[in-house]
Amino acid sequence: MLMQTHEARLAALREELKKRDLDGFVVPISDEHMSEYIGSYAQRLAWLTGFGGSAGAAIVLRDHAAMFVDGRYTIQVRDQVDGKLYDYCQIPQESMGKWLLANAPEGAKIGYDAWLHTRGWVEATSNAVAKKGITLVATEGNPVDSVWQDRPEPSKAQAVVHRDEYAGRSSAEKRSEVADWLKSEGYDAAVISALDSIAWLLNIRGNDVDRTPVALSYVIAHADGTAELFIASEKVTPELEKHLGNAVTIRERTEFEPALAQMKDKTVSIDPDFGVEAIFQALETAGAKPVSERDPVIVPKAVKNEAEQQGHRDAQARDGAALAKFLYWLATEAPKGGETELSAVAALRAFREETGLLKDQSFDTISAAGPHAAIPHYRVDEESNLPIAPGSIFLCDSGGQYLDGTTDITRTVWIGTEDGSAEPTPEHKDRFTRVLKGHIALAMARFPDGTSGGQLDALARQFLWQAGVDYAHGTGHGVGSYLGVHEGPQRIAKATGPQPGTGEPLRAGMILSNEPGYYKGGDYGIRIENLVLTVAQDIPGAEGDYLGFDTLTFVPIDRTLVDTDLLTAEEIGWWNRYHAKTLEILAPQLSGDVLAFVEDACRPL
Repeated sequence: MLMQTHEARLAALREELKKRDLDGFVVPISDEHMSEYIGSYAQRLAWLTGFGGSAGAAIVLRDHAAMFVDGRYTIQVRDQVDGKLYDYCQIPQESMGKWLLANAPEGAKIGYDAWLHTRGWVEATSNAVAKKGITLVATEGNPVDSVWQDRPEPSKAQAVVHRDEYAGRSSAEKRSEVADWLKSEGYDAAVISALDSIAWLLNIRGNDVDRTPVALSYVIAHADGTAELFIASEKVTPELEKHLGNAVTIRERTEFEPALAQMKDKTVSIDPDFGVEAIFQALETAGAKPVSERDPVIVPKAVKNEAEQQGHRDAQARDGAALAKFLYWLATEAPKGGETELSAVAALRAFREETGLLKDQSFDTISAAGPHAAIPHYRVDEESNLPIAPGSIFLCDSGGQYLDGTTDITRTVWIGTEDGSAEPTPEHKDRFTRVLKGHIALAMARFPDGTSGGQLDALARQFLWQAGVDYAHGTGHGVGSYLGVHEGPQRIAKATGPQPGTGEPLRAGMILSNEPGYYKGGDYGIRIENLVLTVAQDIPGAEGDYLGFDTLTFVPIDRTLVDTDLLTAEEIGWWNRYHAKTLEILAPQLSGDVLAFVEDACRPL
């Protein structure tokens, strides 16, 4: 009989830990590639606890357990995870090491799966708990898998070729660049384990992870320009073999660990953020010398070439027209009552599918009515589904995956009533306009080459801070090219935040989101998000090189929620230029009532 309750699943895991003579076990949201979004086979934390977020972990002791999430999921974890079974801990304020020191018995043996954690995590946590004699023990197999009776199999979907017209560069050219880097650093090889890095390096895509077009695999890239791809044989097609050519040897995924064992005396580069502890252990056991070094693909992948930039603009224009149709539908249908968060998800998906080019959503749509809009990473399901009430705020954060680009956009709109009597409150308009002012400040920013996202973050928060409020998530993340909707290394966020990348210098060609927000728990939430491209700025008399942003997303922003008295002439000028460009891009793709709706939405303030 399958275990239906999370309480029963927790009890079963504790029985398994007793059999293994372990006092506890760490369950992260992770896979063998340290991916942000993971396949259903790796959703161990969701199965165990019910938590549906994309970042977090649990520690299970024999008589106590805790959930660890960052500020994005403070509300969500309380909605989804039983507080009688788990403590709620917010990182970085509360670390796993500190919690273990306070709750695990002296000399405890805490298990972990070495294929799901980085060496950095293992070392930091081991050091944090050593003073109490607590040790971390790498398990043989994962104890959760031993009790998860109906665990899905990893995807068997075939890998596909990503054509050079979209990629902008051949795989051979990219591999040659990696080989040059390996030789210059004195390394024999690099283990590439991040799935999006493999996809970008080999110009392949897959269908193994929801919302991210990657194929489960590993690559070992060698200094002579050759590479080995470790991938399940059922994923390999004649087209893929022809595309990869003689310089890439295709091997079974199960041969990856034995291949590491054959690297005696080799100096091997591994990215410490994506190379799991098990890879380091395997290389050390083999007598190789693993070196922690950033994946050589990370920065070239983040700096989009001309083909990728143009592809993204094309994808954004197409996606923008679908969003315009959705906003028209929302403005006409939602005031009547009867629409729900789930019906909005379905309508938006249908408008994107009408393009005929949608491959997938880039993440699960955040369709958030009323109080759910105050949960930054809310995900609707049948149980949580709320009606979209007339006279309320509705927030929708969504994106599409197209062969030529990955999109991500948030619009917050006022849902009126049929008689037009319901108006947003002064507080609604104040908060929305402060978020808008921050969005505009970042969009218009100019900054010296070498500036990091952490240095720009306050530009987007300053107007909220003036009112004594803030938001508990980053302001901007990188975005891939028909790859992950969240892509490093660049990031715009508080320099003290839990996520890496805030110190990474921004480079021309990097795409980021611009998404400040405001959230009033239990009441409403606001976020305005466009994607931007980092570009060189021509400033007369500039002393040194300067960068700025070109906006890529063009969809009307709801003027109903704007308090124009709070805007400067410069900000109103930005609004009017933005909406003139929006109309220029969208109008040729629209007609009839939708076009009239967009024309009205884009008239000057």
